[in-house]
Amino acid sequence: MVKDIRHAIRTLLRDKAWTAVVVLSLALGIGANTALFSAVNGLYLKKLPVRDPDSLVRLKWTGRNDMSTDSSDYGFSAADPATGGRTRATFSYPMFRQFVASNQTMDDLFACAPYGRVNVVADGKADLATAFISTGNYYRALGLTANPGRTIVPEDDQPAAASVAVISGRFWRTRFGGDPQIVGKVVQVNGVPLTIVGVVVPDLHDAQQAVREGPDIGLPLALDARINTVPRGPDEPVQPRLELPTYWWLQVMGRLKPGVTPAQVRGNLETVFQNTARAGLQSYLASLSEASRALSRNRNRTEVPSLRVDSGRHGIYDVNTSDSTAVAILSAVVLLILVIVCANVANLLLSRATMRQKEISVRLSLGATRWRLVRQLLTESLLLAGIGGAFGVLLGHWSQQLLPMAAGQAAPLDWRVLSFVLVVTGGTGVAFGIAPALRATGMNVGMTLKDTSRSIAGCRSLLSRVLLVLQVALSLVLLIGAGLFLRTLQNLRNVDVGFDTRNLVLFRVSPGLNRYDEARTAALYQQMSERLRSVAGVRSVALANVQLLSGSVNSTNIFVQGRSYAPGHQDGINRLVISPGFFETMDMPMKAGRPISERDTPTAPKIVVINESAAQKHFPNQNPIGQHFGSSLENAGQLEIVGIVRDAKYDSVRDAVPPTMYVPYTQQRTSGVVFHVRTAGEPAGMIGAIREAVRQVDSNLPLFNMTTQAEQVEKRLGQERVFAQAYALFGALALLLASIGLFGLMSYSIARRTNEIGIRMALGAQRQDVLRLVMGESMTLVAAGVVIGLLAALAASRLVASLLFGVAPTDGLTMAAAMLVLVAVSAIAGYLPARRAARVDPLIALHYE
Repeated sequence: MVKDIRHAIRTLLRDKAWTAVVVLSLALGIGANTALFSAVNGLYLKKLPVRDPDSLVRLKWTGRNDMSTDSSDYGFSAADPATGGRTRATFSYPMFRQFVASNQTMDDLFACAPYGRVNVVADGKADLATAFISTGNYYRALGLTANPGRTIVPEDDQPAAASVAVISGRFWRTRFGGDPQIVGKVVQVNGVPLTIVGVVVPDLHDAQQAVREGPDIGLPLALDARINTVPRGPDEPVQPRLELPTYWWLQVMGRLKPGVTPAQVRGNLETVFQNTARAGLQSYLASLSEASRALSRNRNRTEVPSLRVDSGRHGIYDVNTSDSTAVAILSAVVLLILVIVCANVANLLLSRATMRQKEISVRLSLGATRWRLVRQLLTESLLLAGIGGAFGVLLGHWSQQLLPMAAGQAAPLDWRVLSFVLVVTGGTGVAFGIAPALRATGMNVGMTLKDTSRSIAGCRSLLSRVLLVLQVALSLVLLIGAGLFLRTLQNLRNVDVGFDTRNLVLFRVSPGLNRYDEARTAALYQQMSERLRSVAGVRSVALANVQLLSGSVNSTNIFVQGRSYAPGHQDGINRLVISPGFFETMDMPMKAGRPISERDTPTAPKIVVINESAAQKHFPNQNPIGQHFGSSLENAGQLEIVGIVRDAKYDSVRDAVPPTMYVPYTQQRTSGVVFHVRTAGEPAGMIGAIREAVRQVDSNLPLFNMTTQAEQVEKRLGQERVFAQAYALFGALALLLASIGLFGLMSYSIARRTNEIGIRMALGAQRQDVLRLVMGESMTLVAAGVVIGLLAALAASRLVASLLFGVAPTDGLTMAAAMLVLVAVSAIAGYLPARRAARVDPLIALHYE
């Protein structure tokens, strides 16, 4: 084997240019597949980086839930495999306490929840940070450690305990410069002073998903009562979430006892879960007045969901649908590229094997066995694949950042990825090396030594033609895919979203992070709006609770006054809470009635503006203006419609405009708003001035998600853009490889047929006849590949139909354009050797053998 490797190295080094072309082709093919497998590894295979992740279980519920009056969830949960019903992953704190009291199957049980962004003030400087809250045993249960300092322990998770926090190593380095005196430092989080007791290493994990980047700061659950409170209802007092049995917001995980299964955990806690849920609702209803209990939303609440327990090794949440789709589509692309690369390299090896016929025949005549030579040639192929694989690992690691999935940036090179590369490298080396090796050694030694045999060349030519047709077919499939996704992206960019996306700066503020009450918040918004309007270059300013085309949705039920509804009726309408001037700032013209104005004060009658879609759906063949509706039967007369505004896309560029209502922010409670600043010129150049204007109002108020509306729209098209770029890039690469293959095949064919061409020309054939002959041969192969590729594209079209927009998967124009590009490039690749053949000197050709 060592001799084979040494001989292979010497052989490859003799033709450095040929070797470089092969290695580059393999690196591209293996690198693309490595990048995709890294994403698959992160999304589906990577486990939580904690102690013994295989013994972790996650608790979820599935089915209709009438026991909860409010809930929060933070990620994607796949549908229940048994029923196909919706699954969610949060519970109330009283229910978690009951789980702990009734647990007989787990060694430990903990609760946690992402906390979103918080305002951290340290050394007089305010910064936004991502926070996480958990029970005191969280760090112990997962085996997380701190250095310097310590982690949060159960004693810290008590109402009377000192207020403490831990931070991640990343936040320690970026925010505090790795200060060795960090332990004991007091910082303010949302206005609450906390003492940092440790830095969690190697990093702070929040158990959401294995590929998820951990939060910056971790807090004990007991602090929730001080940092965050929620209202129980429109007219009810504010209460800590920890006391609310019908507010489901905490995630629950546990560690199995030895020998216990998730099914046994469910058997232990299912009845506890349902009984506690019923008791929680009864407790909530008992706390209400008789009038409140009589409201429709509080009647006939009987449906209790079922508990679901399964493995938590990969985290609390599952891979979302968009990431799964992206992985599937891109995996198909890179696999096609790898097949094309293998076919191309096999063709190159066949050409090289033909050149080495004399060498191989001599070795066979001297006693070398066919298996011995096959082993030698396969060693060369595997060596080429190994070098290409090594470069492919580097290329794949770098290209992960180009993937649309979160895992593309979070999945490191581990043993699974390296094992995959080894398998792909070995399989690729054998795939493109075995046929040339068998062809090269399956010769008649005597005839080959006489140098008059055409048998090997003929066999090689047939196999090469088959491989070339395969490359052309697959290239066409990728080019058609590129055309479809490029047209989809262009169609989405040209969609009329219903408002002007140009010259619009967006940023969010959340005064609650700085402990602003409702009155101070209203004053703050007014001061900020006035200060921003005074900035040179700012045309107008408006506020809204939701940023359009951001993917966020705020919705409620709609009950029109004077109409009857069946029990359990639900009909939703999207909602925006806006300030006066919002429609003017967004360039959304009124179709009827009036817009929201300054006269719509907190004490004025409550009003609403609806869009055209809402008018058509809920008030067909009627004039909606002057009519009333509400979110329940009891308050159906609460909101008076005063205007109809033009339709505008809400959360998605793809989807139809949903029925939408707009209400004054002065008449609704909202925890944070998005400022919309319309500028006279380029919005990016105004960001600095906008930040300075806000700083002058409140220097400790953090701004986040600052962007332009155009950037926000483009961000929403991220997956379509990645698909278009990937198909265009790989389609161009496949076309290049196919063209190189065609050029090499025809060049070899002409060299082999030089004597034949000379005879034809000596018998009277003209140069254009030879040119036509060679071009006809090459374009026949291309035509065969086009037919096969077109059939394959038609068969696969249904797989991408749901990802397209404004273009059919069998769009004739796109397919015709892809075929035209392929034929044009192939014609150039075939013309170059054909022209050389037409210039052959007959006298020289007749002496060629």
